[in-house]
Amino acid sequence: MRALSAAPLGADFWKLWTASAVTNLGDGITMVAGPLLVASITGSPAAVAGAVFAQQLPWLLFALISGAWADRLDRRRLVVAVNILRAAALAVLSLAVASDVASVPLILAVFFVLGTGETLADTASAAFVPTLVPAALRPRANALMYANFNLLNQFAAKPLGGWLFIAAAAAPFALNATTFALSAALLLAIRSISPPTPATSGSVPSAHEPSRSLWAEIGEGVRWLLAHRLLRTLAFTMAVGNVVFSAAFAIFVLYAAERLRLNEVAYGALLVAFAAGGFLGTLVAPALIRHVGAALLLRTGLLVEVALHATLAVTRSPVAAAAMIVVFGAHTTVWGVIVTTLRQRDVPPVMYGRVASVYSFLDLGGAALGSLLGGAVATAYGLVAPYWTAAAAMAVVAAAAWRPLRSATLRPSTDPSP
Repeated sequence: MRALSAAPLGADFWKLWTASAVTNLGDGITMVAGPLLVASITGSPAAVAGAVFAQQLPWLLFALISGAWADRLDRRRLVVAVNILRAAALAVLSLAVASDVASVPLILAVFFVLGTGETLADTASAAFVPTLVPAALRPRANALMYANFNLLNQFAAKPLGGWLFIAAAAAPFALNATTFALSAALLLAIRSISPPTPATSGSVPSAHEPSRSLWAEIGEGVRWLLAHRLLRTLAFTMAVGNVVFSAAFAIFVLYAAERLRLNEVAYGALLVAFAAGGFLGTLVAPALIRHVGAALLLRTGLLVEVALHATLAVTRSPVAAAAMIVVFGAHTTVWGVIVTTLRQRDVPPVMYGRVASVYSFLDLGGAALGSLLGGAVATAYGLVAPYWTAAAAMAVVAAAAWRPLRSATLRPSTDPSP
């Protein structure tokens, strides 16, 4: 971590990083406390699942629209406004919980607001790093941003969220409201994030022409991505990967109990392996990208995807499963840093929100579809069937993507696409 933090990334980047850190911690806490709150009000599994779905649904409804708005508006002001709105929604929920008047409809409404705000804030803020950081330093900067998610959202927030809820049920939501308010203040202090400006090239139409409809702008983002061979390949590879991963891991708690013979505590420890691998990937990603190269790392990552599912399909050893999950977690961070850096280099700033939103739509859409498929496949063919299916699917994806990925490099782009 010392090598990462020693990078001369500038004061504004560190404000952005701190804003990301506090919101990742707060989001992770609410992710744990939300279902606990619903479960304390009602024993309905549908209501508990509904709280998660209420936050995911806006990505399916609004992801592409949010991308277009992120390209129309001043992105910094948009994220600040959204964070203030999310802080207010969580403050209302916290007060309702403290007053013992919280209801399931209120919780679902707040979570829907949080999810809607997330589609706007995440899409708009994706363009901040290339504005603040020189191209040569972006792999390091992106690795640091991934560290926030792996270490704070996925690792530290989980036990903290549960502990805070037990101590005072309103506390997790009050803390998350505070993190959003702090993030807004930090972003307001960054003056070097410029709003989107109309493109000067005729290949990328301006997003500021009042006569153009929102759907026309969304279509431009989709067409731009489809015309870029490398980024198109990465987008659809990630989409298929999310389908099969979510299908396999939708029944992971049953797999761990029945095949690996793990109790609840050991199952929790196994989940930590994902975060541990992700944090390891954060530490090694800049050096690997510099010395190994993007193309080889992306191709190796596809083989890791196949190996993860194949290993889980054949093993009954918790140690082997955990070791493979750590490797997979490291791969996902390295892959994410590379893909993010490639997008930052190749996507015109005026199009960044729309192109990033297509990625988000494919990612979450794939995850939602996979979660539905996983239960059906496991019910029909047994617990290991989703893992065998995922291994076979990723092997096909690796073969299809192998040649296009050879052009992946973080040197200045030579892609002839617009």
